[in-house]
Amino acid sequence: MSLFKARDWWSTILGDKEEFDQGCLCLANVDNSGNGQDKIIVGSFMGYLRIFSPHPAKTGDGAQAEDLLLEVDLRDPVLQVEVGKFVSGTEMLHLAVLHSRKLCVYSVSGTLGNVEHGNQYQMKLMYEHNLQRTACNMTYGSFGGIKGRDLICIQSMDGMLMVFEQESYAFGRFLPGFLLPGPLAYSSRTDSFITVSSCRQVESYKYQVLAFATDADKRQETEQQKLGSGKRLVVDWTLNIGEQALDICIVSFNQSASSVFVLGERNFFCLKDNGQIRFMKKLDWSPSCFLPYCSVSEGTINTLIANHNNMLHIYQDVTLKWATQLPHIPVAVRVGCLHDLKGVIVTLSDDGHLQCSYLGTDPSLFQAPNVESRELNYDELDVEMKELQKVIKDINKSQGVWPMTEREDDLNVSVVVSPNFDSVSQATDVEVGTDLVPSVTVKVTLQNRVILQKAKLSVYVQPPLELTCDQFTFEFMTPDLTRTVSFSVYLKRSYTPSELEGNAVVSYSRPTDRNPDGIPRVIQCKFRLPLKLICLPGQPSKTASHKITIDTNKSPVSLLSLFPGFASQSDDDQVNVMGFHFLGGARVTLLASKTSQRYRIQSEQFEDLWLITNELILRLQEYFEKQGVKDFACSFSGSMPLQEYFELIDHHFELRINGEKLEELLSERAVQFRAIQRRLLARFKDKTPAPLQHLDTLLDGTYKQVIALADAVEENQGNLFQSFTRLKSATHLVILLIGLWQKLSADQVAILEAAFLPLQEDTQELGWEETVDAAISHLLKTCLSKSSKEQALNLNSQLNIPKDTSQLKKHITLLCDRLAKGGRLCLSTDAAAPQTMVMPGGCTTIPESDLEERSVEQDSTELFTNRRHLTAETPRPEVSPLQGVSE
Repeated sequence: MSLFKARDWWSTILGDKEEFDQGCLCLANVDNSGNGQDKIIVGSFMGYLRIFSPHPAKTGDGAQAEDLLLEVDLRDPVLQVEVGKFVSGTEMLHLAVLHSRKLCVYSVSGTLGNVEHGNQYQMKLMYEHNLQRTACNMTYGSFGGIKGRDLICIQSMDGMLMVFEQESYAFGRFLPGFLLPGPLAYSSRTDSFITVSSCRQVESYKYQVLAFATDADKRQETEQQKLGSGKRLVVDWTLNIGEQALDICIVSFNQSASSVFVLGERNFFCLKDNGQIRFMKKLDWSPSCFLPYCSVSEGTINTLIANHNNMLHIYQDVTLKWATQLPHIPVAVRVGCLHDLKGVIVTLSDDGHLQCSYLGTDPSLFQAPNVESRELNYDELDVEMKELQKVIKDINKSQGVWPMTEREDDLNVSVVVSPNFDSVSQATDVEVGTDLVPSVTVKVTLQNRVILQKAKLSVYVQPPLELTCDQFTFEFMTPDLTRTVSFSVYLKRSYTPSELEGNAVVSYSRPTDRNPDGIPRVIQCKFRLPLKLICLPGQPSKTASHKITIDTNKSPVSLLSLFPGFASQSDDDQVNVMGFHFLGGARVTLLASKTSQRYRIQSEQFEDLWLITNELILRLQEYFEKQGVKDFACSFSGSMPLQEYFELIDHHFELRINGEKLEELLSERAVQFRAIQRRLLARFKDKTPAPLQHLDTLLDGTYKQVIALADAVEENQGNLFQSFTRLKSATHLVILLIGLWQKLSADQVAILEAAFLPLQEDTQELGWEETVDAAISHLLKTCLSKSSKEQALNLNSQLNIPKDTSQLKKHITLLCDRLAKGGRLCLSTDAAAPQTMVMPGGCTTIPESDLEERSVEQDSTELFTNRRHLTAETPRPEVSPLQGVSE
């Protein structure tokens, strides 16, 4: 932002809701007055033409009635106004007005008024040309080097240049390769027209080439061909600027040199007569208009460039000399001599703000008053500071920074999951093997207490669960409104989600007196989907590769009462055995002991144990809460299933490595494919035919390889996404077992979840392995550290994909070791707990050196694995119900 503002000399607002563009402003002595003062001519798209001659009594005055010399309604939109010698037989200046289908030339004259009525001005139509094509813009000059008169060239919307020799039409030519019209200018020194085509290149056409080309009217006699045919022109020179141009101006230093100035969307170019770049300037803002003019310095050009930040920059060649702030965004800028004041800058905005200003500064007459010095009583200041700190502390203790009750009462969000399936399933495009995939309806109700703005509801569930709609918008214009939306949830792909929990998040703005736009706030409500949405009753299995046993402190509960919707009619006598069949294909068996207080979950896949285990614990807690039992607790006394967990980590990491290799191969084949294309193109363009030397065969083979690699990358990405979902399920299970094993609090479990599940999505740039390794390393060197020396170690701030997973697996093993030795998880770094107490689970001591650490890594298989059955080795009598289950 500039320190200086443009000094307002005179300004006015034109019309009511009128629109203007860069061609609607012109400064010239249009009435041919003897004093040579410029007049401001403005045309609008509403068809009004106004001529001003500002005479402010003092600087900054608005427009007076006598400043408006003439105002005429021309009935047609005014595209451009220019002043020149457009009438034959005289060298007086006349006004040319371009409409969309008409070109009119007027004579503007003034008559001395009588008494106090002032001077009177009038416009007289000298001639007009009706255009057969829709006009875009025009330029004028002494085409062909004629003296004493100006010719007009109009560019149509379909790319035809129409030349008018004052009262008569001369000829029309079509621009080659035309698509959209661009800015048009005439260079008198080279006698050529310069424009910017849709190919984003500056093109120059000689007037002589235009004049000697075959006219469209003389080639064919039919009227249709008169309107649509013409000789294609040969361009004189071109220059590719790589962007669309906003305007073109041509300025001459002297008779021997001139420059072509092009204003692009992001750059400002100065070209020589032959199209070579004299200099260019990259702009850091979006320009709106510009005006080059000769500088007082010899051989330099000054340029006014206005931008969309309400700024006007003055450059001398490429050097910024001045920057000033404008009250509007100009679409046209001119410099003229008004009321004996030279160098007045006239700007016009698209909504009709017309301003005459000049550059400069005004001295500041403000002087800061002297501050009375007085001695400070520091004892009183200390007492006051302590009182204020006490007040702040009390307020924070009582209600926090934000009043929570008020924030919660702004909007109430409730979610209700239907207990029954939809009568007609809403599942579409499913990839599950079963014939019919069920869906369940979820209703979200929002009720506001105050007026809210921009309320947006976003619903998220874990993939491969899918929503029929996940985005909703609301307007709460009055208090106490209730809005309800419904959507369905179903399983889309043939594997098991990592969670059945969904989240409904509402973001909104609450307007206040100080902030009408509102204070942004967010409220969320979690909901749980039924297990039967992804699971069906199944046949129990006697054997399984993976088993875990959960201990409780209460008598076993009948599985039929815990899972009433999964009871099979043929197995009513087997009340302590139940089978689950997931829609994705996995099978899980749940057994309840008849004599002890244990439950066993078993399956062929380790990650499939998670959902049933979690569902069992939640339903047990709900069951005993209804019974009024408050001391119910679960525990886990088996060895930690780290080896099974590590196998899933290795599989996920292997897919990531394969993805990187496939992408590298795909990049190499794509480079090879483009290189073969370039060689083939060069052979085809060669004037003398040459043999292809099997390049076409090589191109076809490379193309097939690119397609095959792209399919492989896509398939690997799908497998990686599925593997990450399975890894998240296994991670949830490991965290649950660690929490039950060490009887961790809810806060400590939350720290474990933040360390092991930091990502919602897994990408090649930031993957699960390096992120989790960094989080676990931080825990090992802070709250689980053995000494202050470990706490002083710095972690690497850059996360890169590791070479292998050995370091991660070692850190996970150490984490379990230190938790077993009595370590506790906390966020403070100075709370390293003593690690002398050995918890159950068969863990060895913490290594005191790197050698011991290596030994722990070697013995980790012996410590945590080698036991597919994750309970004590003594036989359990509660497994006997499986003996009666048929194969």
